[in-house]
Amino acid sequence: MAYTTIDKPSDYFNTVLYTGNGGTQSITGVGFQPDWVWIKSRTEGYGHSLFDAVRGVTKAIASEGTGAEYTFSTGLTAFGSDGFTLGSGTVVNNNSQNHASWNWKAGGSASSNTDGSITSTVSANTTAGFSIVSYTGTGSNATVGHGLGVAPKMIICKGRSFSSSAHWLTYHEAMGNTSAMKLNLTSAKETTHYYWNNTSPTSSTFSLGAGTEANTSSSTFIAYCFAEKKGYSKFGSYTGNGNADGTFVYTGFKPAFVLIKSTSNAVNWQMQDNKTAPHNLMVNKLFANTSAAQDTGSENTMDFYSNGFKPRGTGSSENINGNGYSYIYMAFAENPFVTSTGIPSCAR
Repeated sequence: MAYTTIDKPSDYFNTVLYTGNGGTQSITGVGFQPDWVWIKSRTEGYGHSLFDAVRGVTKAIASEGTGAEYTFSTGLTAFGSDGFTLGSGTVVNNNSQNHASWNWKAGGSASSNTDGSITSTVSANTTAGFSIVSYTGTGSNATVGHGLGVAPKMIICKGRSFSSSAHWLTYHEAMGNTSAMKLNLTSAKETTHYYWNNTSPTSSTFSLGAGTEANTSSSTFIAYCFAEKKGYSKFGSYTGNGNADGTFVYTGFKPAFVLIKSTSNAVNWQMQDNKTAPHNLMVNKLFANTSAAQDTGSENTMDFYSNGFKPRGTGSSENINGNGYSYIYMAFAENPFVTSTGIPSCAR
């Protein structure tokens, strides 16, 4: 069988589930050395912990909060060739508790990038369309190099060194360059030039306005940038129908992970993957904007198909399928995916 650009999506993204031991342990089975690791307890109401190779081990940020980066000395203590090592921190390794880790491969060691008016530090994987970008804000309109060689379709950005609270900002092509949403909140999209300077990303840079949450003078920031790759990743939008037979969303591959948020209404950022919910109908889900344990309820459920996904549910299923609600999503593929002619492989 002939494949498109990425022969094996799990070389660049993989979900690994593990049980904490309350001490130290090496988590393996990722399949590569990850550069971005996002961890959440499934069984307890502890917050999210995000680590990356650019900021360095033990440096954590919580997706549900506004706090600055903090040193988590007993969190993720090393990146390994097939996973990562954890210390005894209860948030990531509480004894006998179940955890999920979502793992992405960027470009390993970071290097200086001078493509923008702000010099950035970038770890970029142009094959997978993912880069991790660190930069220091100027407080005025600016551009930042991202290293992808093509324009990113989604950017998630967070202040690292704020002395006061800072929201997570999200750019998505489907919302356009005049809007942003906040990963740590349920709120709908905001329209303002202060975030992205009403300018779309280019093949070399993304733009910043003078807004404090992405560009405070002398403060440091981290940005996760995603370009779309056929058969591996998709960043799109859809409209919910409020029906048990929900809107089908075509991705061109069977998803391994999906993050969804309504741009028009105040609902959660819902996360689902093929490990925490391995069978259709998928009921297990987590939320990027809350510390709540895994939700196993019958609302806001989803099916993964060989070529896309279908959010389902009526009534209170507004996180992913509210009638008339507009949504954005990011999705990454499972193995196998599509042939070079674009024909989807069969789902399990």
